[in-house]
Amino acid sequence: MRTILSRLNNNPIGFFDSGVGGVTVYEQVKKLLPNENYIYFGDTKNMPYGEKTEEQLLEFADKIFRFLEQQNTKAVVMACNTTSAVVYEKLKNNYDFEIYPIIQSVAKQISELPIKKIGVFATKATINTHCYKKELQKHNPNLEINEIPCPGWVKIVENGQEKTNEAKLAVQEKMNEMLKFSPEKIILGCTHYPYLLDVLSEFAPEKTFINPSIEFAKIIKKDLESKSLLNKDLCEKYEKFYVSKSPENFKNSASLFYKIEQIPELVML
Repeated sequence: MRTILSRLNNNPIGFFDSGVGGVTVYEQVKKLLPNENYIYFGDTKNMPYGEKTEEQLLEFADKIFRFLEQQNTKAVVMACNTTSAVVYEKLKNNYDFEIYPIIQSVAKQISELPIKKIGVFATKATINTHCYKKELQKHNPNLEINEIPCPGWVKIVENGQEKTNEAKLAVQEKMNEMLKFSPEKIILGCTHYPYLLDVLSEFAPEKTFINPSIEFAKIIKKDLESKSLLNKDLCEKYEKFYVSKSPENFKNSASLFYKIEQIPELVML
């Protein structure tokens, strides 16, 4: 039994997102759990997810889950708000590993903040589900929530255009709309959006913005600990990055949050 458990503990933690956004989660988890092995899949071929249908997202997510299953992952982190919102409930019981969806995982902690009004920036697909609103108000029915979709923000990040006038104008438009609501906090409800924090901070103090990845990483660590799934093997660790398109672009774009040593491997699912 100990050998089987040890082997499982050595197995990697998997991550996936439509592109580099999930690296904001990966970076936080690896800080807290440096002794783990990791696999990351960026579905850059099908990016952006926020403009896809539910049927498409179900197909993409299932293929990625199956791929990560083949890599013997012991847990998979849905480092993507869109798939957490749209497909998690439909797919969560189909695989033999722990699954961590970002929205459902962090909602309770965010809802306990001493505030009354909170904004949400997210993709169109995430906003259409009202997943953040439902999950937050499940824990705190008195919260006032304003959800605003931000089409185009993901492509700005994936194309490395965070510091351009295009990015500033795109952010300014949505910030002007959001600030009419006078939010006390604003959730960056897409893992790509922390890449835009410098621009966002031109229109509101940086402390206004909530990066769910930080709390999400703590929740993942605590749950893996409770299930005795942490890796205690002191042998050399590995991390593997896979993408479905443009490996070099992924490596370059991700560098704002995490330096990837090798060009990711191209995998067509």
